[in-house]
Amino acid sequence: MPHPMDISRREFLAGSAAMGAAAALGLTACSAQGTSEAAATSAATQSGQSVRDMIYGIDEKVTLADGSQRAAVCFDNAATTPAFKAVKDEVDTELLSYGSIGRGAGQKSTHCNDVYTNGRQTILDFLGADSDKYTAIYTANTTDGLNKLARSLVTSKDQVVISTRMEHHANDLPWRDVATMLYADVDAQGRLKMDDIEALLAANEGKVRLVTVTAASNVTGYFNDIHAIAKLAHAHGAMIVVDGAQAVAHRSLSMRGDSEDADIDFIAFSAHKMYAPYGGGAIVGLTSVLNTAAPPVLGGGIVDLVTENDAVFLPAPARFEAGSPNYPGVVSMLKAMGIIQGIGFDYIENHEHELLQRTLDGLRQIDGATLYGDCDDIDDRGGIVVFNIDGHWCTDVAKTLADEAGIAVRAGMFCSHVYSSRLLGVSDAEIEANKSNASYRFPNMVRASIGIYNTADEVDTLVDEVARIAADTASATTV
Repeated sequence: MPHPMDISRREFLAGSAAMGAAAALGLTACSAQGTSEAAATSAATQSGQSVRDMIYGIDEKVTLADGSQRAAVCFDNAATTPAFKAVKDEVDTELLSYGSIGRGAGQKSTHCNDVYTNGRQTILDFLGADSDKYTAIYTANTTDGLNKLARSLVTSKDQVVISTRMEHHANDLPWRDVATMLYADVDAQGRLKMDDIEALLAANEGKVRLVTVTAASNVTGYFNDIHAIAKLAHAHGAMIVVDGAQAVAHRSLSMRGDSEDADIDFIAFSAHKMYAPYGGGAIVGLTSVLNTAAPPVLGGGIVDLVTENDAVFLPAPARFEAGSPNYPGVVSMLKAMGIIQGIGFDYIENHEHELLQRTLDGLRQIDGATLYGDCDDIDDRGGIVVFNIDGHWCTDVAKTLADEAGIAVRAGMFCSHVYSSRLLGVSDAEIEANKSNASYRFPNMVRASIGIYNTADEVDTLVDEVARIAADTASATTV
């Protein structure tokens, strides 16, 4: 066998480096543990172990405004989730064997490279992606992944990209910079208008490079039918890119549709929204397209050869991964995938749906509380609730919940300004007219978002505290 320093990085990253050095250390790659991890987690859950017990820091107390302490209640899971205990333990263990990824000759480097390389298959399996069709690329997070796709997939400003008015800024602004943008709108309840997508595709036949859409809204929690959208895009010669950030930890996603024309072409997501907060993320996409796409970031690790006047780039995934990889982010993401699969998406979806229903039912009974989105037909909604309280500015509500009850929610427009404005009924003209008005308060809401570890008691505590704030007219501010 050749010494690792004598073979190309292409061969090394393809996994041809020896496993012997890792075996000599008694080390095993995370990806090989994926199936057993899921089975073990499932067995533990079925035997009565609480999913809540799997979460790190769940009983950690926070200090309230009056100086007392209380266990924190987190309803800010759409922003980021706490860590699984097993994720933290896995990272701590792997750091004992941490070495450089790439062409390092040491045993630790070989081990880390094996974990890193074999982990791609874990990601593909998690998303039902065929390895002969798709490639998994490591990223920093969803925003990083979508920016890389925008810079690589669109080759001319004349190319049209269709997006929606539901998108997070991460799946809007990167495309604006490289393409001609068109937007499908949402209805009065905030759901995506599928007819708009089809009409835009038909009206721009032959010009549309791709359709990019969120799998689930970070504001209302609506899940979009991404496979139906894929069919529409493909029927008009376009590709589809999916922002999977708000979906991957809540419902099973697959790159496969019910037919090949319904398959997803590209998806990006973050690990920090799936109980692995170490800065990891991934793109899964068509290998045939990625192999010829322009590298979005230039630097070390993406080249086969550099001469004085030229550079020969490696195929995907290497050409998308310039610089030193975030090994803890990769390890944590792979571990979290196994745990989530072990808990099971049926359990996750049912549990979060029950808590969503309980939250909506409770908040709707409060005088002065206004809820947004469809609160009756919620089968296509994930565990996100957005609301306001008459006479109370949203940031004051969020601060009061934290200061007086230790409840974490989020207030604002959630990096989805256009969508939030539509839900609130604020016109584009009003916002445009007040952009330079320092005293103008842009539309905002309070968001409570549910995780797999939240409980009915926590929901009831949230509802009770919101009711108390709503009843406290003495502290109300003019909105």
